[in-house]
Amino acid sequence: MSRPHSVVSQVPSGVLVVDKAPDMTSHDVVAIARRALGTKKIGHCGTLDPMATGLLMLVVERATKIQDLLMSEDKEYEGTLTLGVTTSTQDRQGEPLEEKEVRSFAPEEIDAAFGVFKGEFEQIPPMVSAIKKDGVPLYKLARKGQEVARDPRPVHVTKYEIRDIALPEVTFSVDCSKGFYVRTYAHDIGQHLGCGAHLSALRRVRSGKFTLERAVTIDMLKTAPREDLYKAMISLAEISLMRGA
Repeated sequence: MSRPHSVVSQVPSGVLVVDKAPDMTSHDVVAIARRALGTKKIGHCGTLDPMATGLLMLVVERATKIQDLLMSEDKEYEGTLTLGVTTSTQDRQGEPLEEKEVRSFAPEEIDAAFGVFKGEFEQIPPMVSAIKKDGVPLYKLARKGQEVARDPRPVHVTKYEIRDIALPEVTFSVDCSKGFYVRTYAHDIGQHLGCGAHLSALRRVRSGKFTLERAVTIDMLKTAPREDLYKAMISLAEISLMRGA
C-alpha cells in the first residue's frame, strides 16, 4: 500500500511511541520509521528483543540529544516465565539446555522466589546481550558458541505482581531499573525454585512517563499519512512538562 503524499516539508522533533510487533528487531522499527517520517536522524530508546512486543520510543531529529536521558528511566514489563526448562538465551528463542520436573508449587513459594529479587540486587548479564567484551558485543561471541565471564551489574526492582499461576507458566509484571534483563530475572527465579525457567513472553508497557496510550502500531507506521505520524509525536515541549523539567 503506497503512502499518501504529505505537504509537510519539515520533520518535527520529538518522540514517537511505537507498539513493536513480535518477530522484528528494534532496528527494523527504526528502518521503517526513517522511511515513514522522511528523516535519517532517528534512534530508539532501549532495545526490545525480537520476541518482545510493546513500547519502543523513537527519538526524532533534535530529540536524539535526550536519548540517553530517556533511556535512563525505570521501565515496566508484563511477562510470562515457563518453569522446568532452561535455554541458551534464557528465553523461548534459545536452545533447551536442561529440563526438570516442575512440582506443584504453592503460590506462596512462587511469591517468595519473586521476593528474593526485589529492591537492590545484582544480575549477571546474559551472553545474548549487546554488552561488549573487549569491544565485541556478547551476542556475537554467543553466536560463535563462546561464553565469557560477565561482571554482575547492580539493578533494582521497585515492585512486582504475580498475575496468574498456571504451572508450568507464571504470568507477572515488574517495575525495574535501566539495564534490567527480564529473561535473566525469569532464569534466576527458576534457579531459586530449583527447577529452572525461561522467559516465554514479554511486553514493555511503560518507560519513564511514556506509556502505550499514545503508541502507533507497526501497520500505522507503514501506511498512515506522514502528517498523521507527525501529529502522533510527543513534542520536546510536552516531554519537558511530562518530566517536570
